[in-house]
Amino acid sequence: MTPKLLAMMNESEQALLREVEPKRLRKLDEDDLIDLHTRIRRARTKYTKLYRRRAAAQVGSKGARSGASVGNSKTRHKAEVFEEALSTVSNRLAVVAHEQAEALKVERLAAAKGQRKGAAKGTASPAKGKSKGKSGATRGDGALKSPVRKRNAASQRSAKRRHQAKRG
Repeated sequence: MTPKLLAMMNESEQALLREVEPKRLRKLDEDDLIDLHTRIRRARTKYTKLYRRRAAAQVGSKGARSGASVGNSKTRHKAEVFEEALSTVSNRLAVVAHEQAEALKVERLAAAKGQRKGAAKGTASPAKGKSKGKSGATRGDGALKSPVRKRNAASQRSAKRRHQAKRG
């Protein structure tokens, strides 16, 4: 960022832009990056809306949109600076979020392996929800919810209800 652009900013805006420096960004965790992202997005939105509003108000007096944006360059430059800062923070946030997701995945897989080893030491009973068919092979839960089984179950329910209705 040029010193001229930095001079246009007030102290709070300069402080916000200093937080986007690469050294400072590397120190932030995901939650802090989300907070920074929100603050920069608000500043960018503020100056973008302000620029558009002022330019729209000047269109009538200038007679064209191109002439309306000339006197509003300071606000446009601020919006551009915050747009670049937002892009930088968004990229860093994406990297940190991906790293954290990978770490959680590794942790979850390690916990699953630990549970599987603990289950292997237990009894040798068949897994819950699996039944043996005529051949003795174990079937998965998918066989219990097949269309044929659903139809048969519905048929049995309706036959039972018809029988109960006849009885009284």
